[in-house]
Amino acid sequence: MKMADPPKEQGTYWPTPDLYSVSLTKEQWKKYLEEVELPYHKGCMRMLKGLMELGGEASCKKLAVTYGGSPYGYVGSAVNIGRRAKKTFDLPPCMNEDKETFFAIPFLGRWVEECDGSFYAYRIRDELLAALKELDLRDIDPYIEKTSGQVGYWWLNANPKIWSFTDIEVGAKQAYTLYNDNGNKRRIFQNFLDAKQGDIVIGYESTPVKQVVAIARISKEQDGKELVIEKVEGLLTPIDYQQLRDHPALENMEYFSQPQGSLFRLTKDEFDAVMDIIREYNPLPAKNSTHIAYGRDDFLREVYISGNQYDSLVSILNNKYNLILQGPPGVGKTFAARRLAYSIMGEKDDSRVELVQFHQNYSYEDFMMGYKPSGDGFELKQGVFYRFCLRAANQPDKKFFFIIDEINRGNMSKIFGEMLMLIEKDYRGSKATLAYNGQSFSVPENVYIIGMMNTADRSLAIIDYALRRRFAFCTMMPGFEADQFNQYRKSLHSAVLDKLIEVVKELNQTIANDSALGPGFCIGHSYFCGHNAEDEENWLREVVEYDIIPLLNEYWFDDMDSCRKWSDLLRGVFHG
Repeated sequence: MKMADPPKEQGTYWPTPDLYSVSLTKEQWKKYLEEVELPYHKGCMRMLKGLMELGGEASCKKLAVTYGGSPYGYVGSAVNIGRRAKKTFDLPPCMNEDKETFFAIPFLGRWVEECDGSFYAYRIRDELLAALKELDLRDIDPYIEKTSGQVGYWWLNANPKIWSFTDIEVGAKQAYTLYNDNGNKRRIFQNFLDAKQGDIVIGYESTPVKQVVAIARISKEQDGKELVIEKVEGLLTPIDYQQLRDHPALENMEYFSQPQGSLFRLTKDEFDAVMDIIREYNPLPAKNSTHIAYGRDDFLREVYISGNQYDSLVSILNNKYNLILQGPPGVGKTFAARRLAYSIMGEKDDSRVELVQFHQNYSYEDFMMGYKPSGDGFELKQGVFYRFCLRAANQPDKKFFFIIDEINRGNMSKIFGEMLMLIEKDYRGSKATLAYNGQSFSVPENVYIIGMMNTADRSLAIIDYALRRRFAFCTMMPGFEADQFNQYRKSLHSAVLDKLIEVVKELNQTIANDSALGPGFCIGHSYFCGHNAEDEENWLREVVEYDIIPLLNEYWFDDMDSCRKWSDLLRGVFHG
């Protein structure tokens, strides 16, 4: 859809409804502001607050005169609000001269006489304004401070042929000399002199990467020889050069005007515009102080193993980093793995736990990175473990847990690739060059891997030696004798359940003594846990009929007499 240019005559709002209609309700705008703009985009919220205080309409020039900053910064905020809203609500394109006019989504515009000149003014759309009036915006200050001691903002080019932001860990420091190898001053030498401790740095890697990949800070200002930069955050989703180059608020940025050099100055508005794009694709972890505390005692209340077994699991993870919980079906391996992670973290923080399931078609491209179809071609996509490690690297003081269900169903060499070496304890933090992007990568020391493996799966009898060498194996068995399970059983006051458990325990003894089966094929306790059915007997009958007996048919496919015998004993619980 193409729209004509905004009319030059004053007083005419553009676009008119026949040219472009947004059709968003107050409730939709309010939810959008609460979930997208308020948490992450304070610069845009400052603009909206300023416009409200000025009656809902003003030019970017008037906003700059009233509240500080530059008009370009407000133009960028208007564009960003519209661009994000378009993506959030999947709105139709709003085109003007074959270029997206994003501001038309949150605003109407017109030419006005303001500040001794003719300027284009934005008016907040009625539904958006109504939503803003229902929000608590007391913490949004539209004024931009102009103090001499404020933090400075910089753009630093790193040449990946010499050094790379991605090669250094969060918290690591990189010295940058004021003079090159020939003893000549760096370009824009004054910037090196002006950069102060605490200033924020946008970390950009030049050709061939051409992406913003990190946020850093000046940890030590220049001493006549060098200044020192500390990496603060690595970006999970790097920002391409062209995304920034096309942004209207950045058209006068020092780097874009004279790209020869290393350290370039950013205005506050330019920094806010860059950070706005960064946070759109790299939101900060939610600051949630309401995580439920979870420790050793909580684990032992929910998972039916002994305290000594729990202590061993924790010790193994701390020493080996990689653990596999193996056991027969129904012993609660997945349940235990997640709660083991919680107990070590000390809280139920699912943002630091990732669960995946391996299968025969799971690949390196799913796990680490690879080219995936995108539009008419292919795009290099990051895999789930790659992104998880980057998240963990940004919070080195916290522990992260990557949980893999059915780990033995995947082709380990195919899935892990060079990660098979990097996940080992002795190689944590070591760098390896990735096959797809040619960049270095490491598995952080705060990443722990917990795998689960079903010992009753006949198709997976042989375990890859590479898997065995890098993981510690701990066996979980049915917990019918555990004190916690017996307390749970007694709390139900069910004679049927008590009788059924006794039959299952005898069945497990028979399975364990069977030379064709063994302890790894026993029936687990979790089949009888966690129910909320009103008809308890019917629930137990369904467990027997649709979970346990089909399993016995598979176990004793060549011994129907045993299968019939135990099926009859299990069913008999409900008839006597």
